[in-house]
Amino acid sequence: MDTPSYKTKSLRKEDVDRSWYVVDADGLKVGRIASKIAHVLRGKHKPSYTPHVDNGDFVIVINADKVRFSGKKMQQKIYLSYSGYPGGQKEIVANELLAKKPEQILEKAVKGMLPKNRLGRKMFHKLFVYASPDHPHQAQQPKPFNF
Repeated sequence: MDTPSYKTKSLRKEDVDRSWYVVDADGLKVGRIASKIAHVLRGKHKPSYTPHVDNGDFVIVINADKVRFSGKKMQQKIYLSYSGYPGGQKEIVANELLAKKPEQILEKAVKGMLPKNRLGRKMFHKLFVYASPDHPHQAQQPKPFNF
């Protein structure tokens, strides 16, 4: 009996080729866009996906200040942070965070969808979020990412 001629290729970190994508978040819902971005950062959109290798692409998100939530989340969703000191827990509502630091809403959503280990932290560093439609990554020639 012959052995099969197909083999599963496991990607090495030296063999990874990365692309740059730009995503316009204008009018899109936070959770839906964050799951797509996390998918691209992990590299699951490529046929060469390997779970233990960071083979994802770079993602630039523009117009982060124009994202929206469904339902009453804009007034009811609470983001918590803790300084490490007694009484150091702070909370901020989504519409206040959108007014102060609009980039953080998408960053927190995407970070929660990535693995909680060294590899996930490395993937998160390939995300660039900007509140305005301008970004300083024109030299990388990013392609628009279509969902």
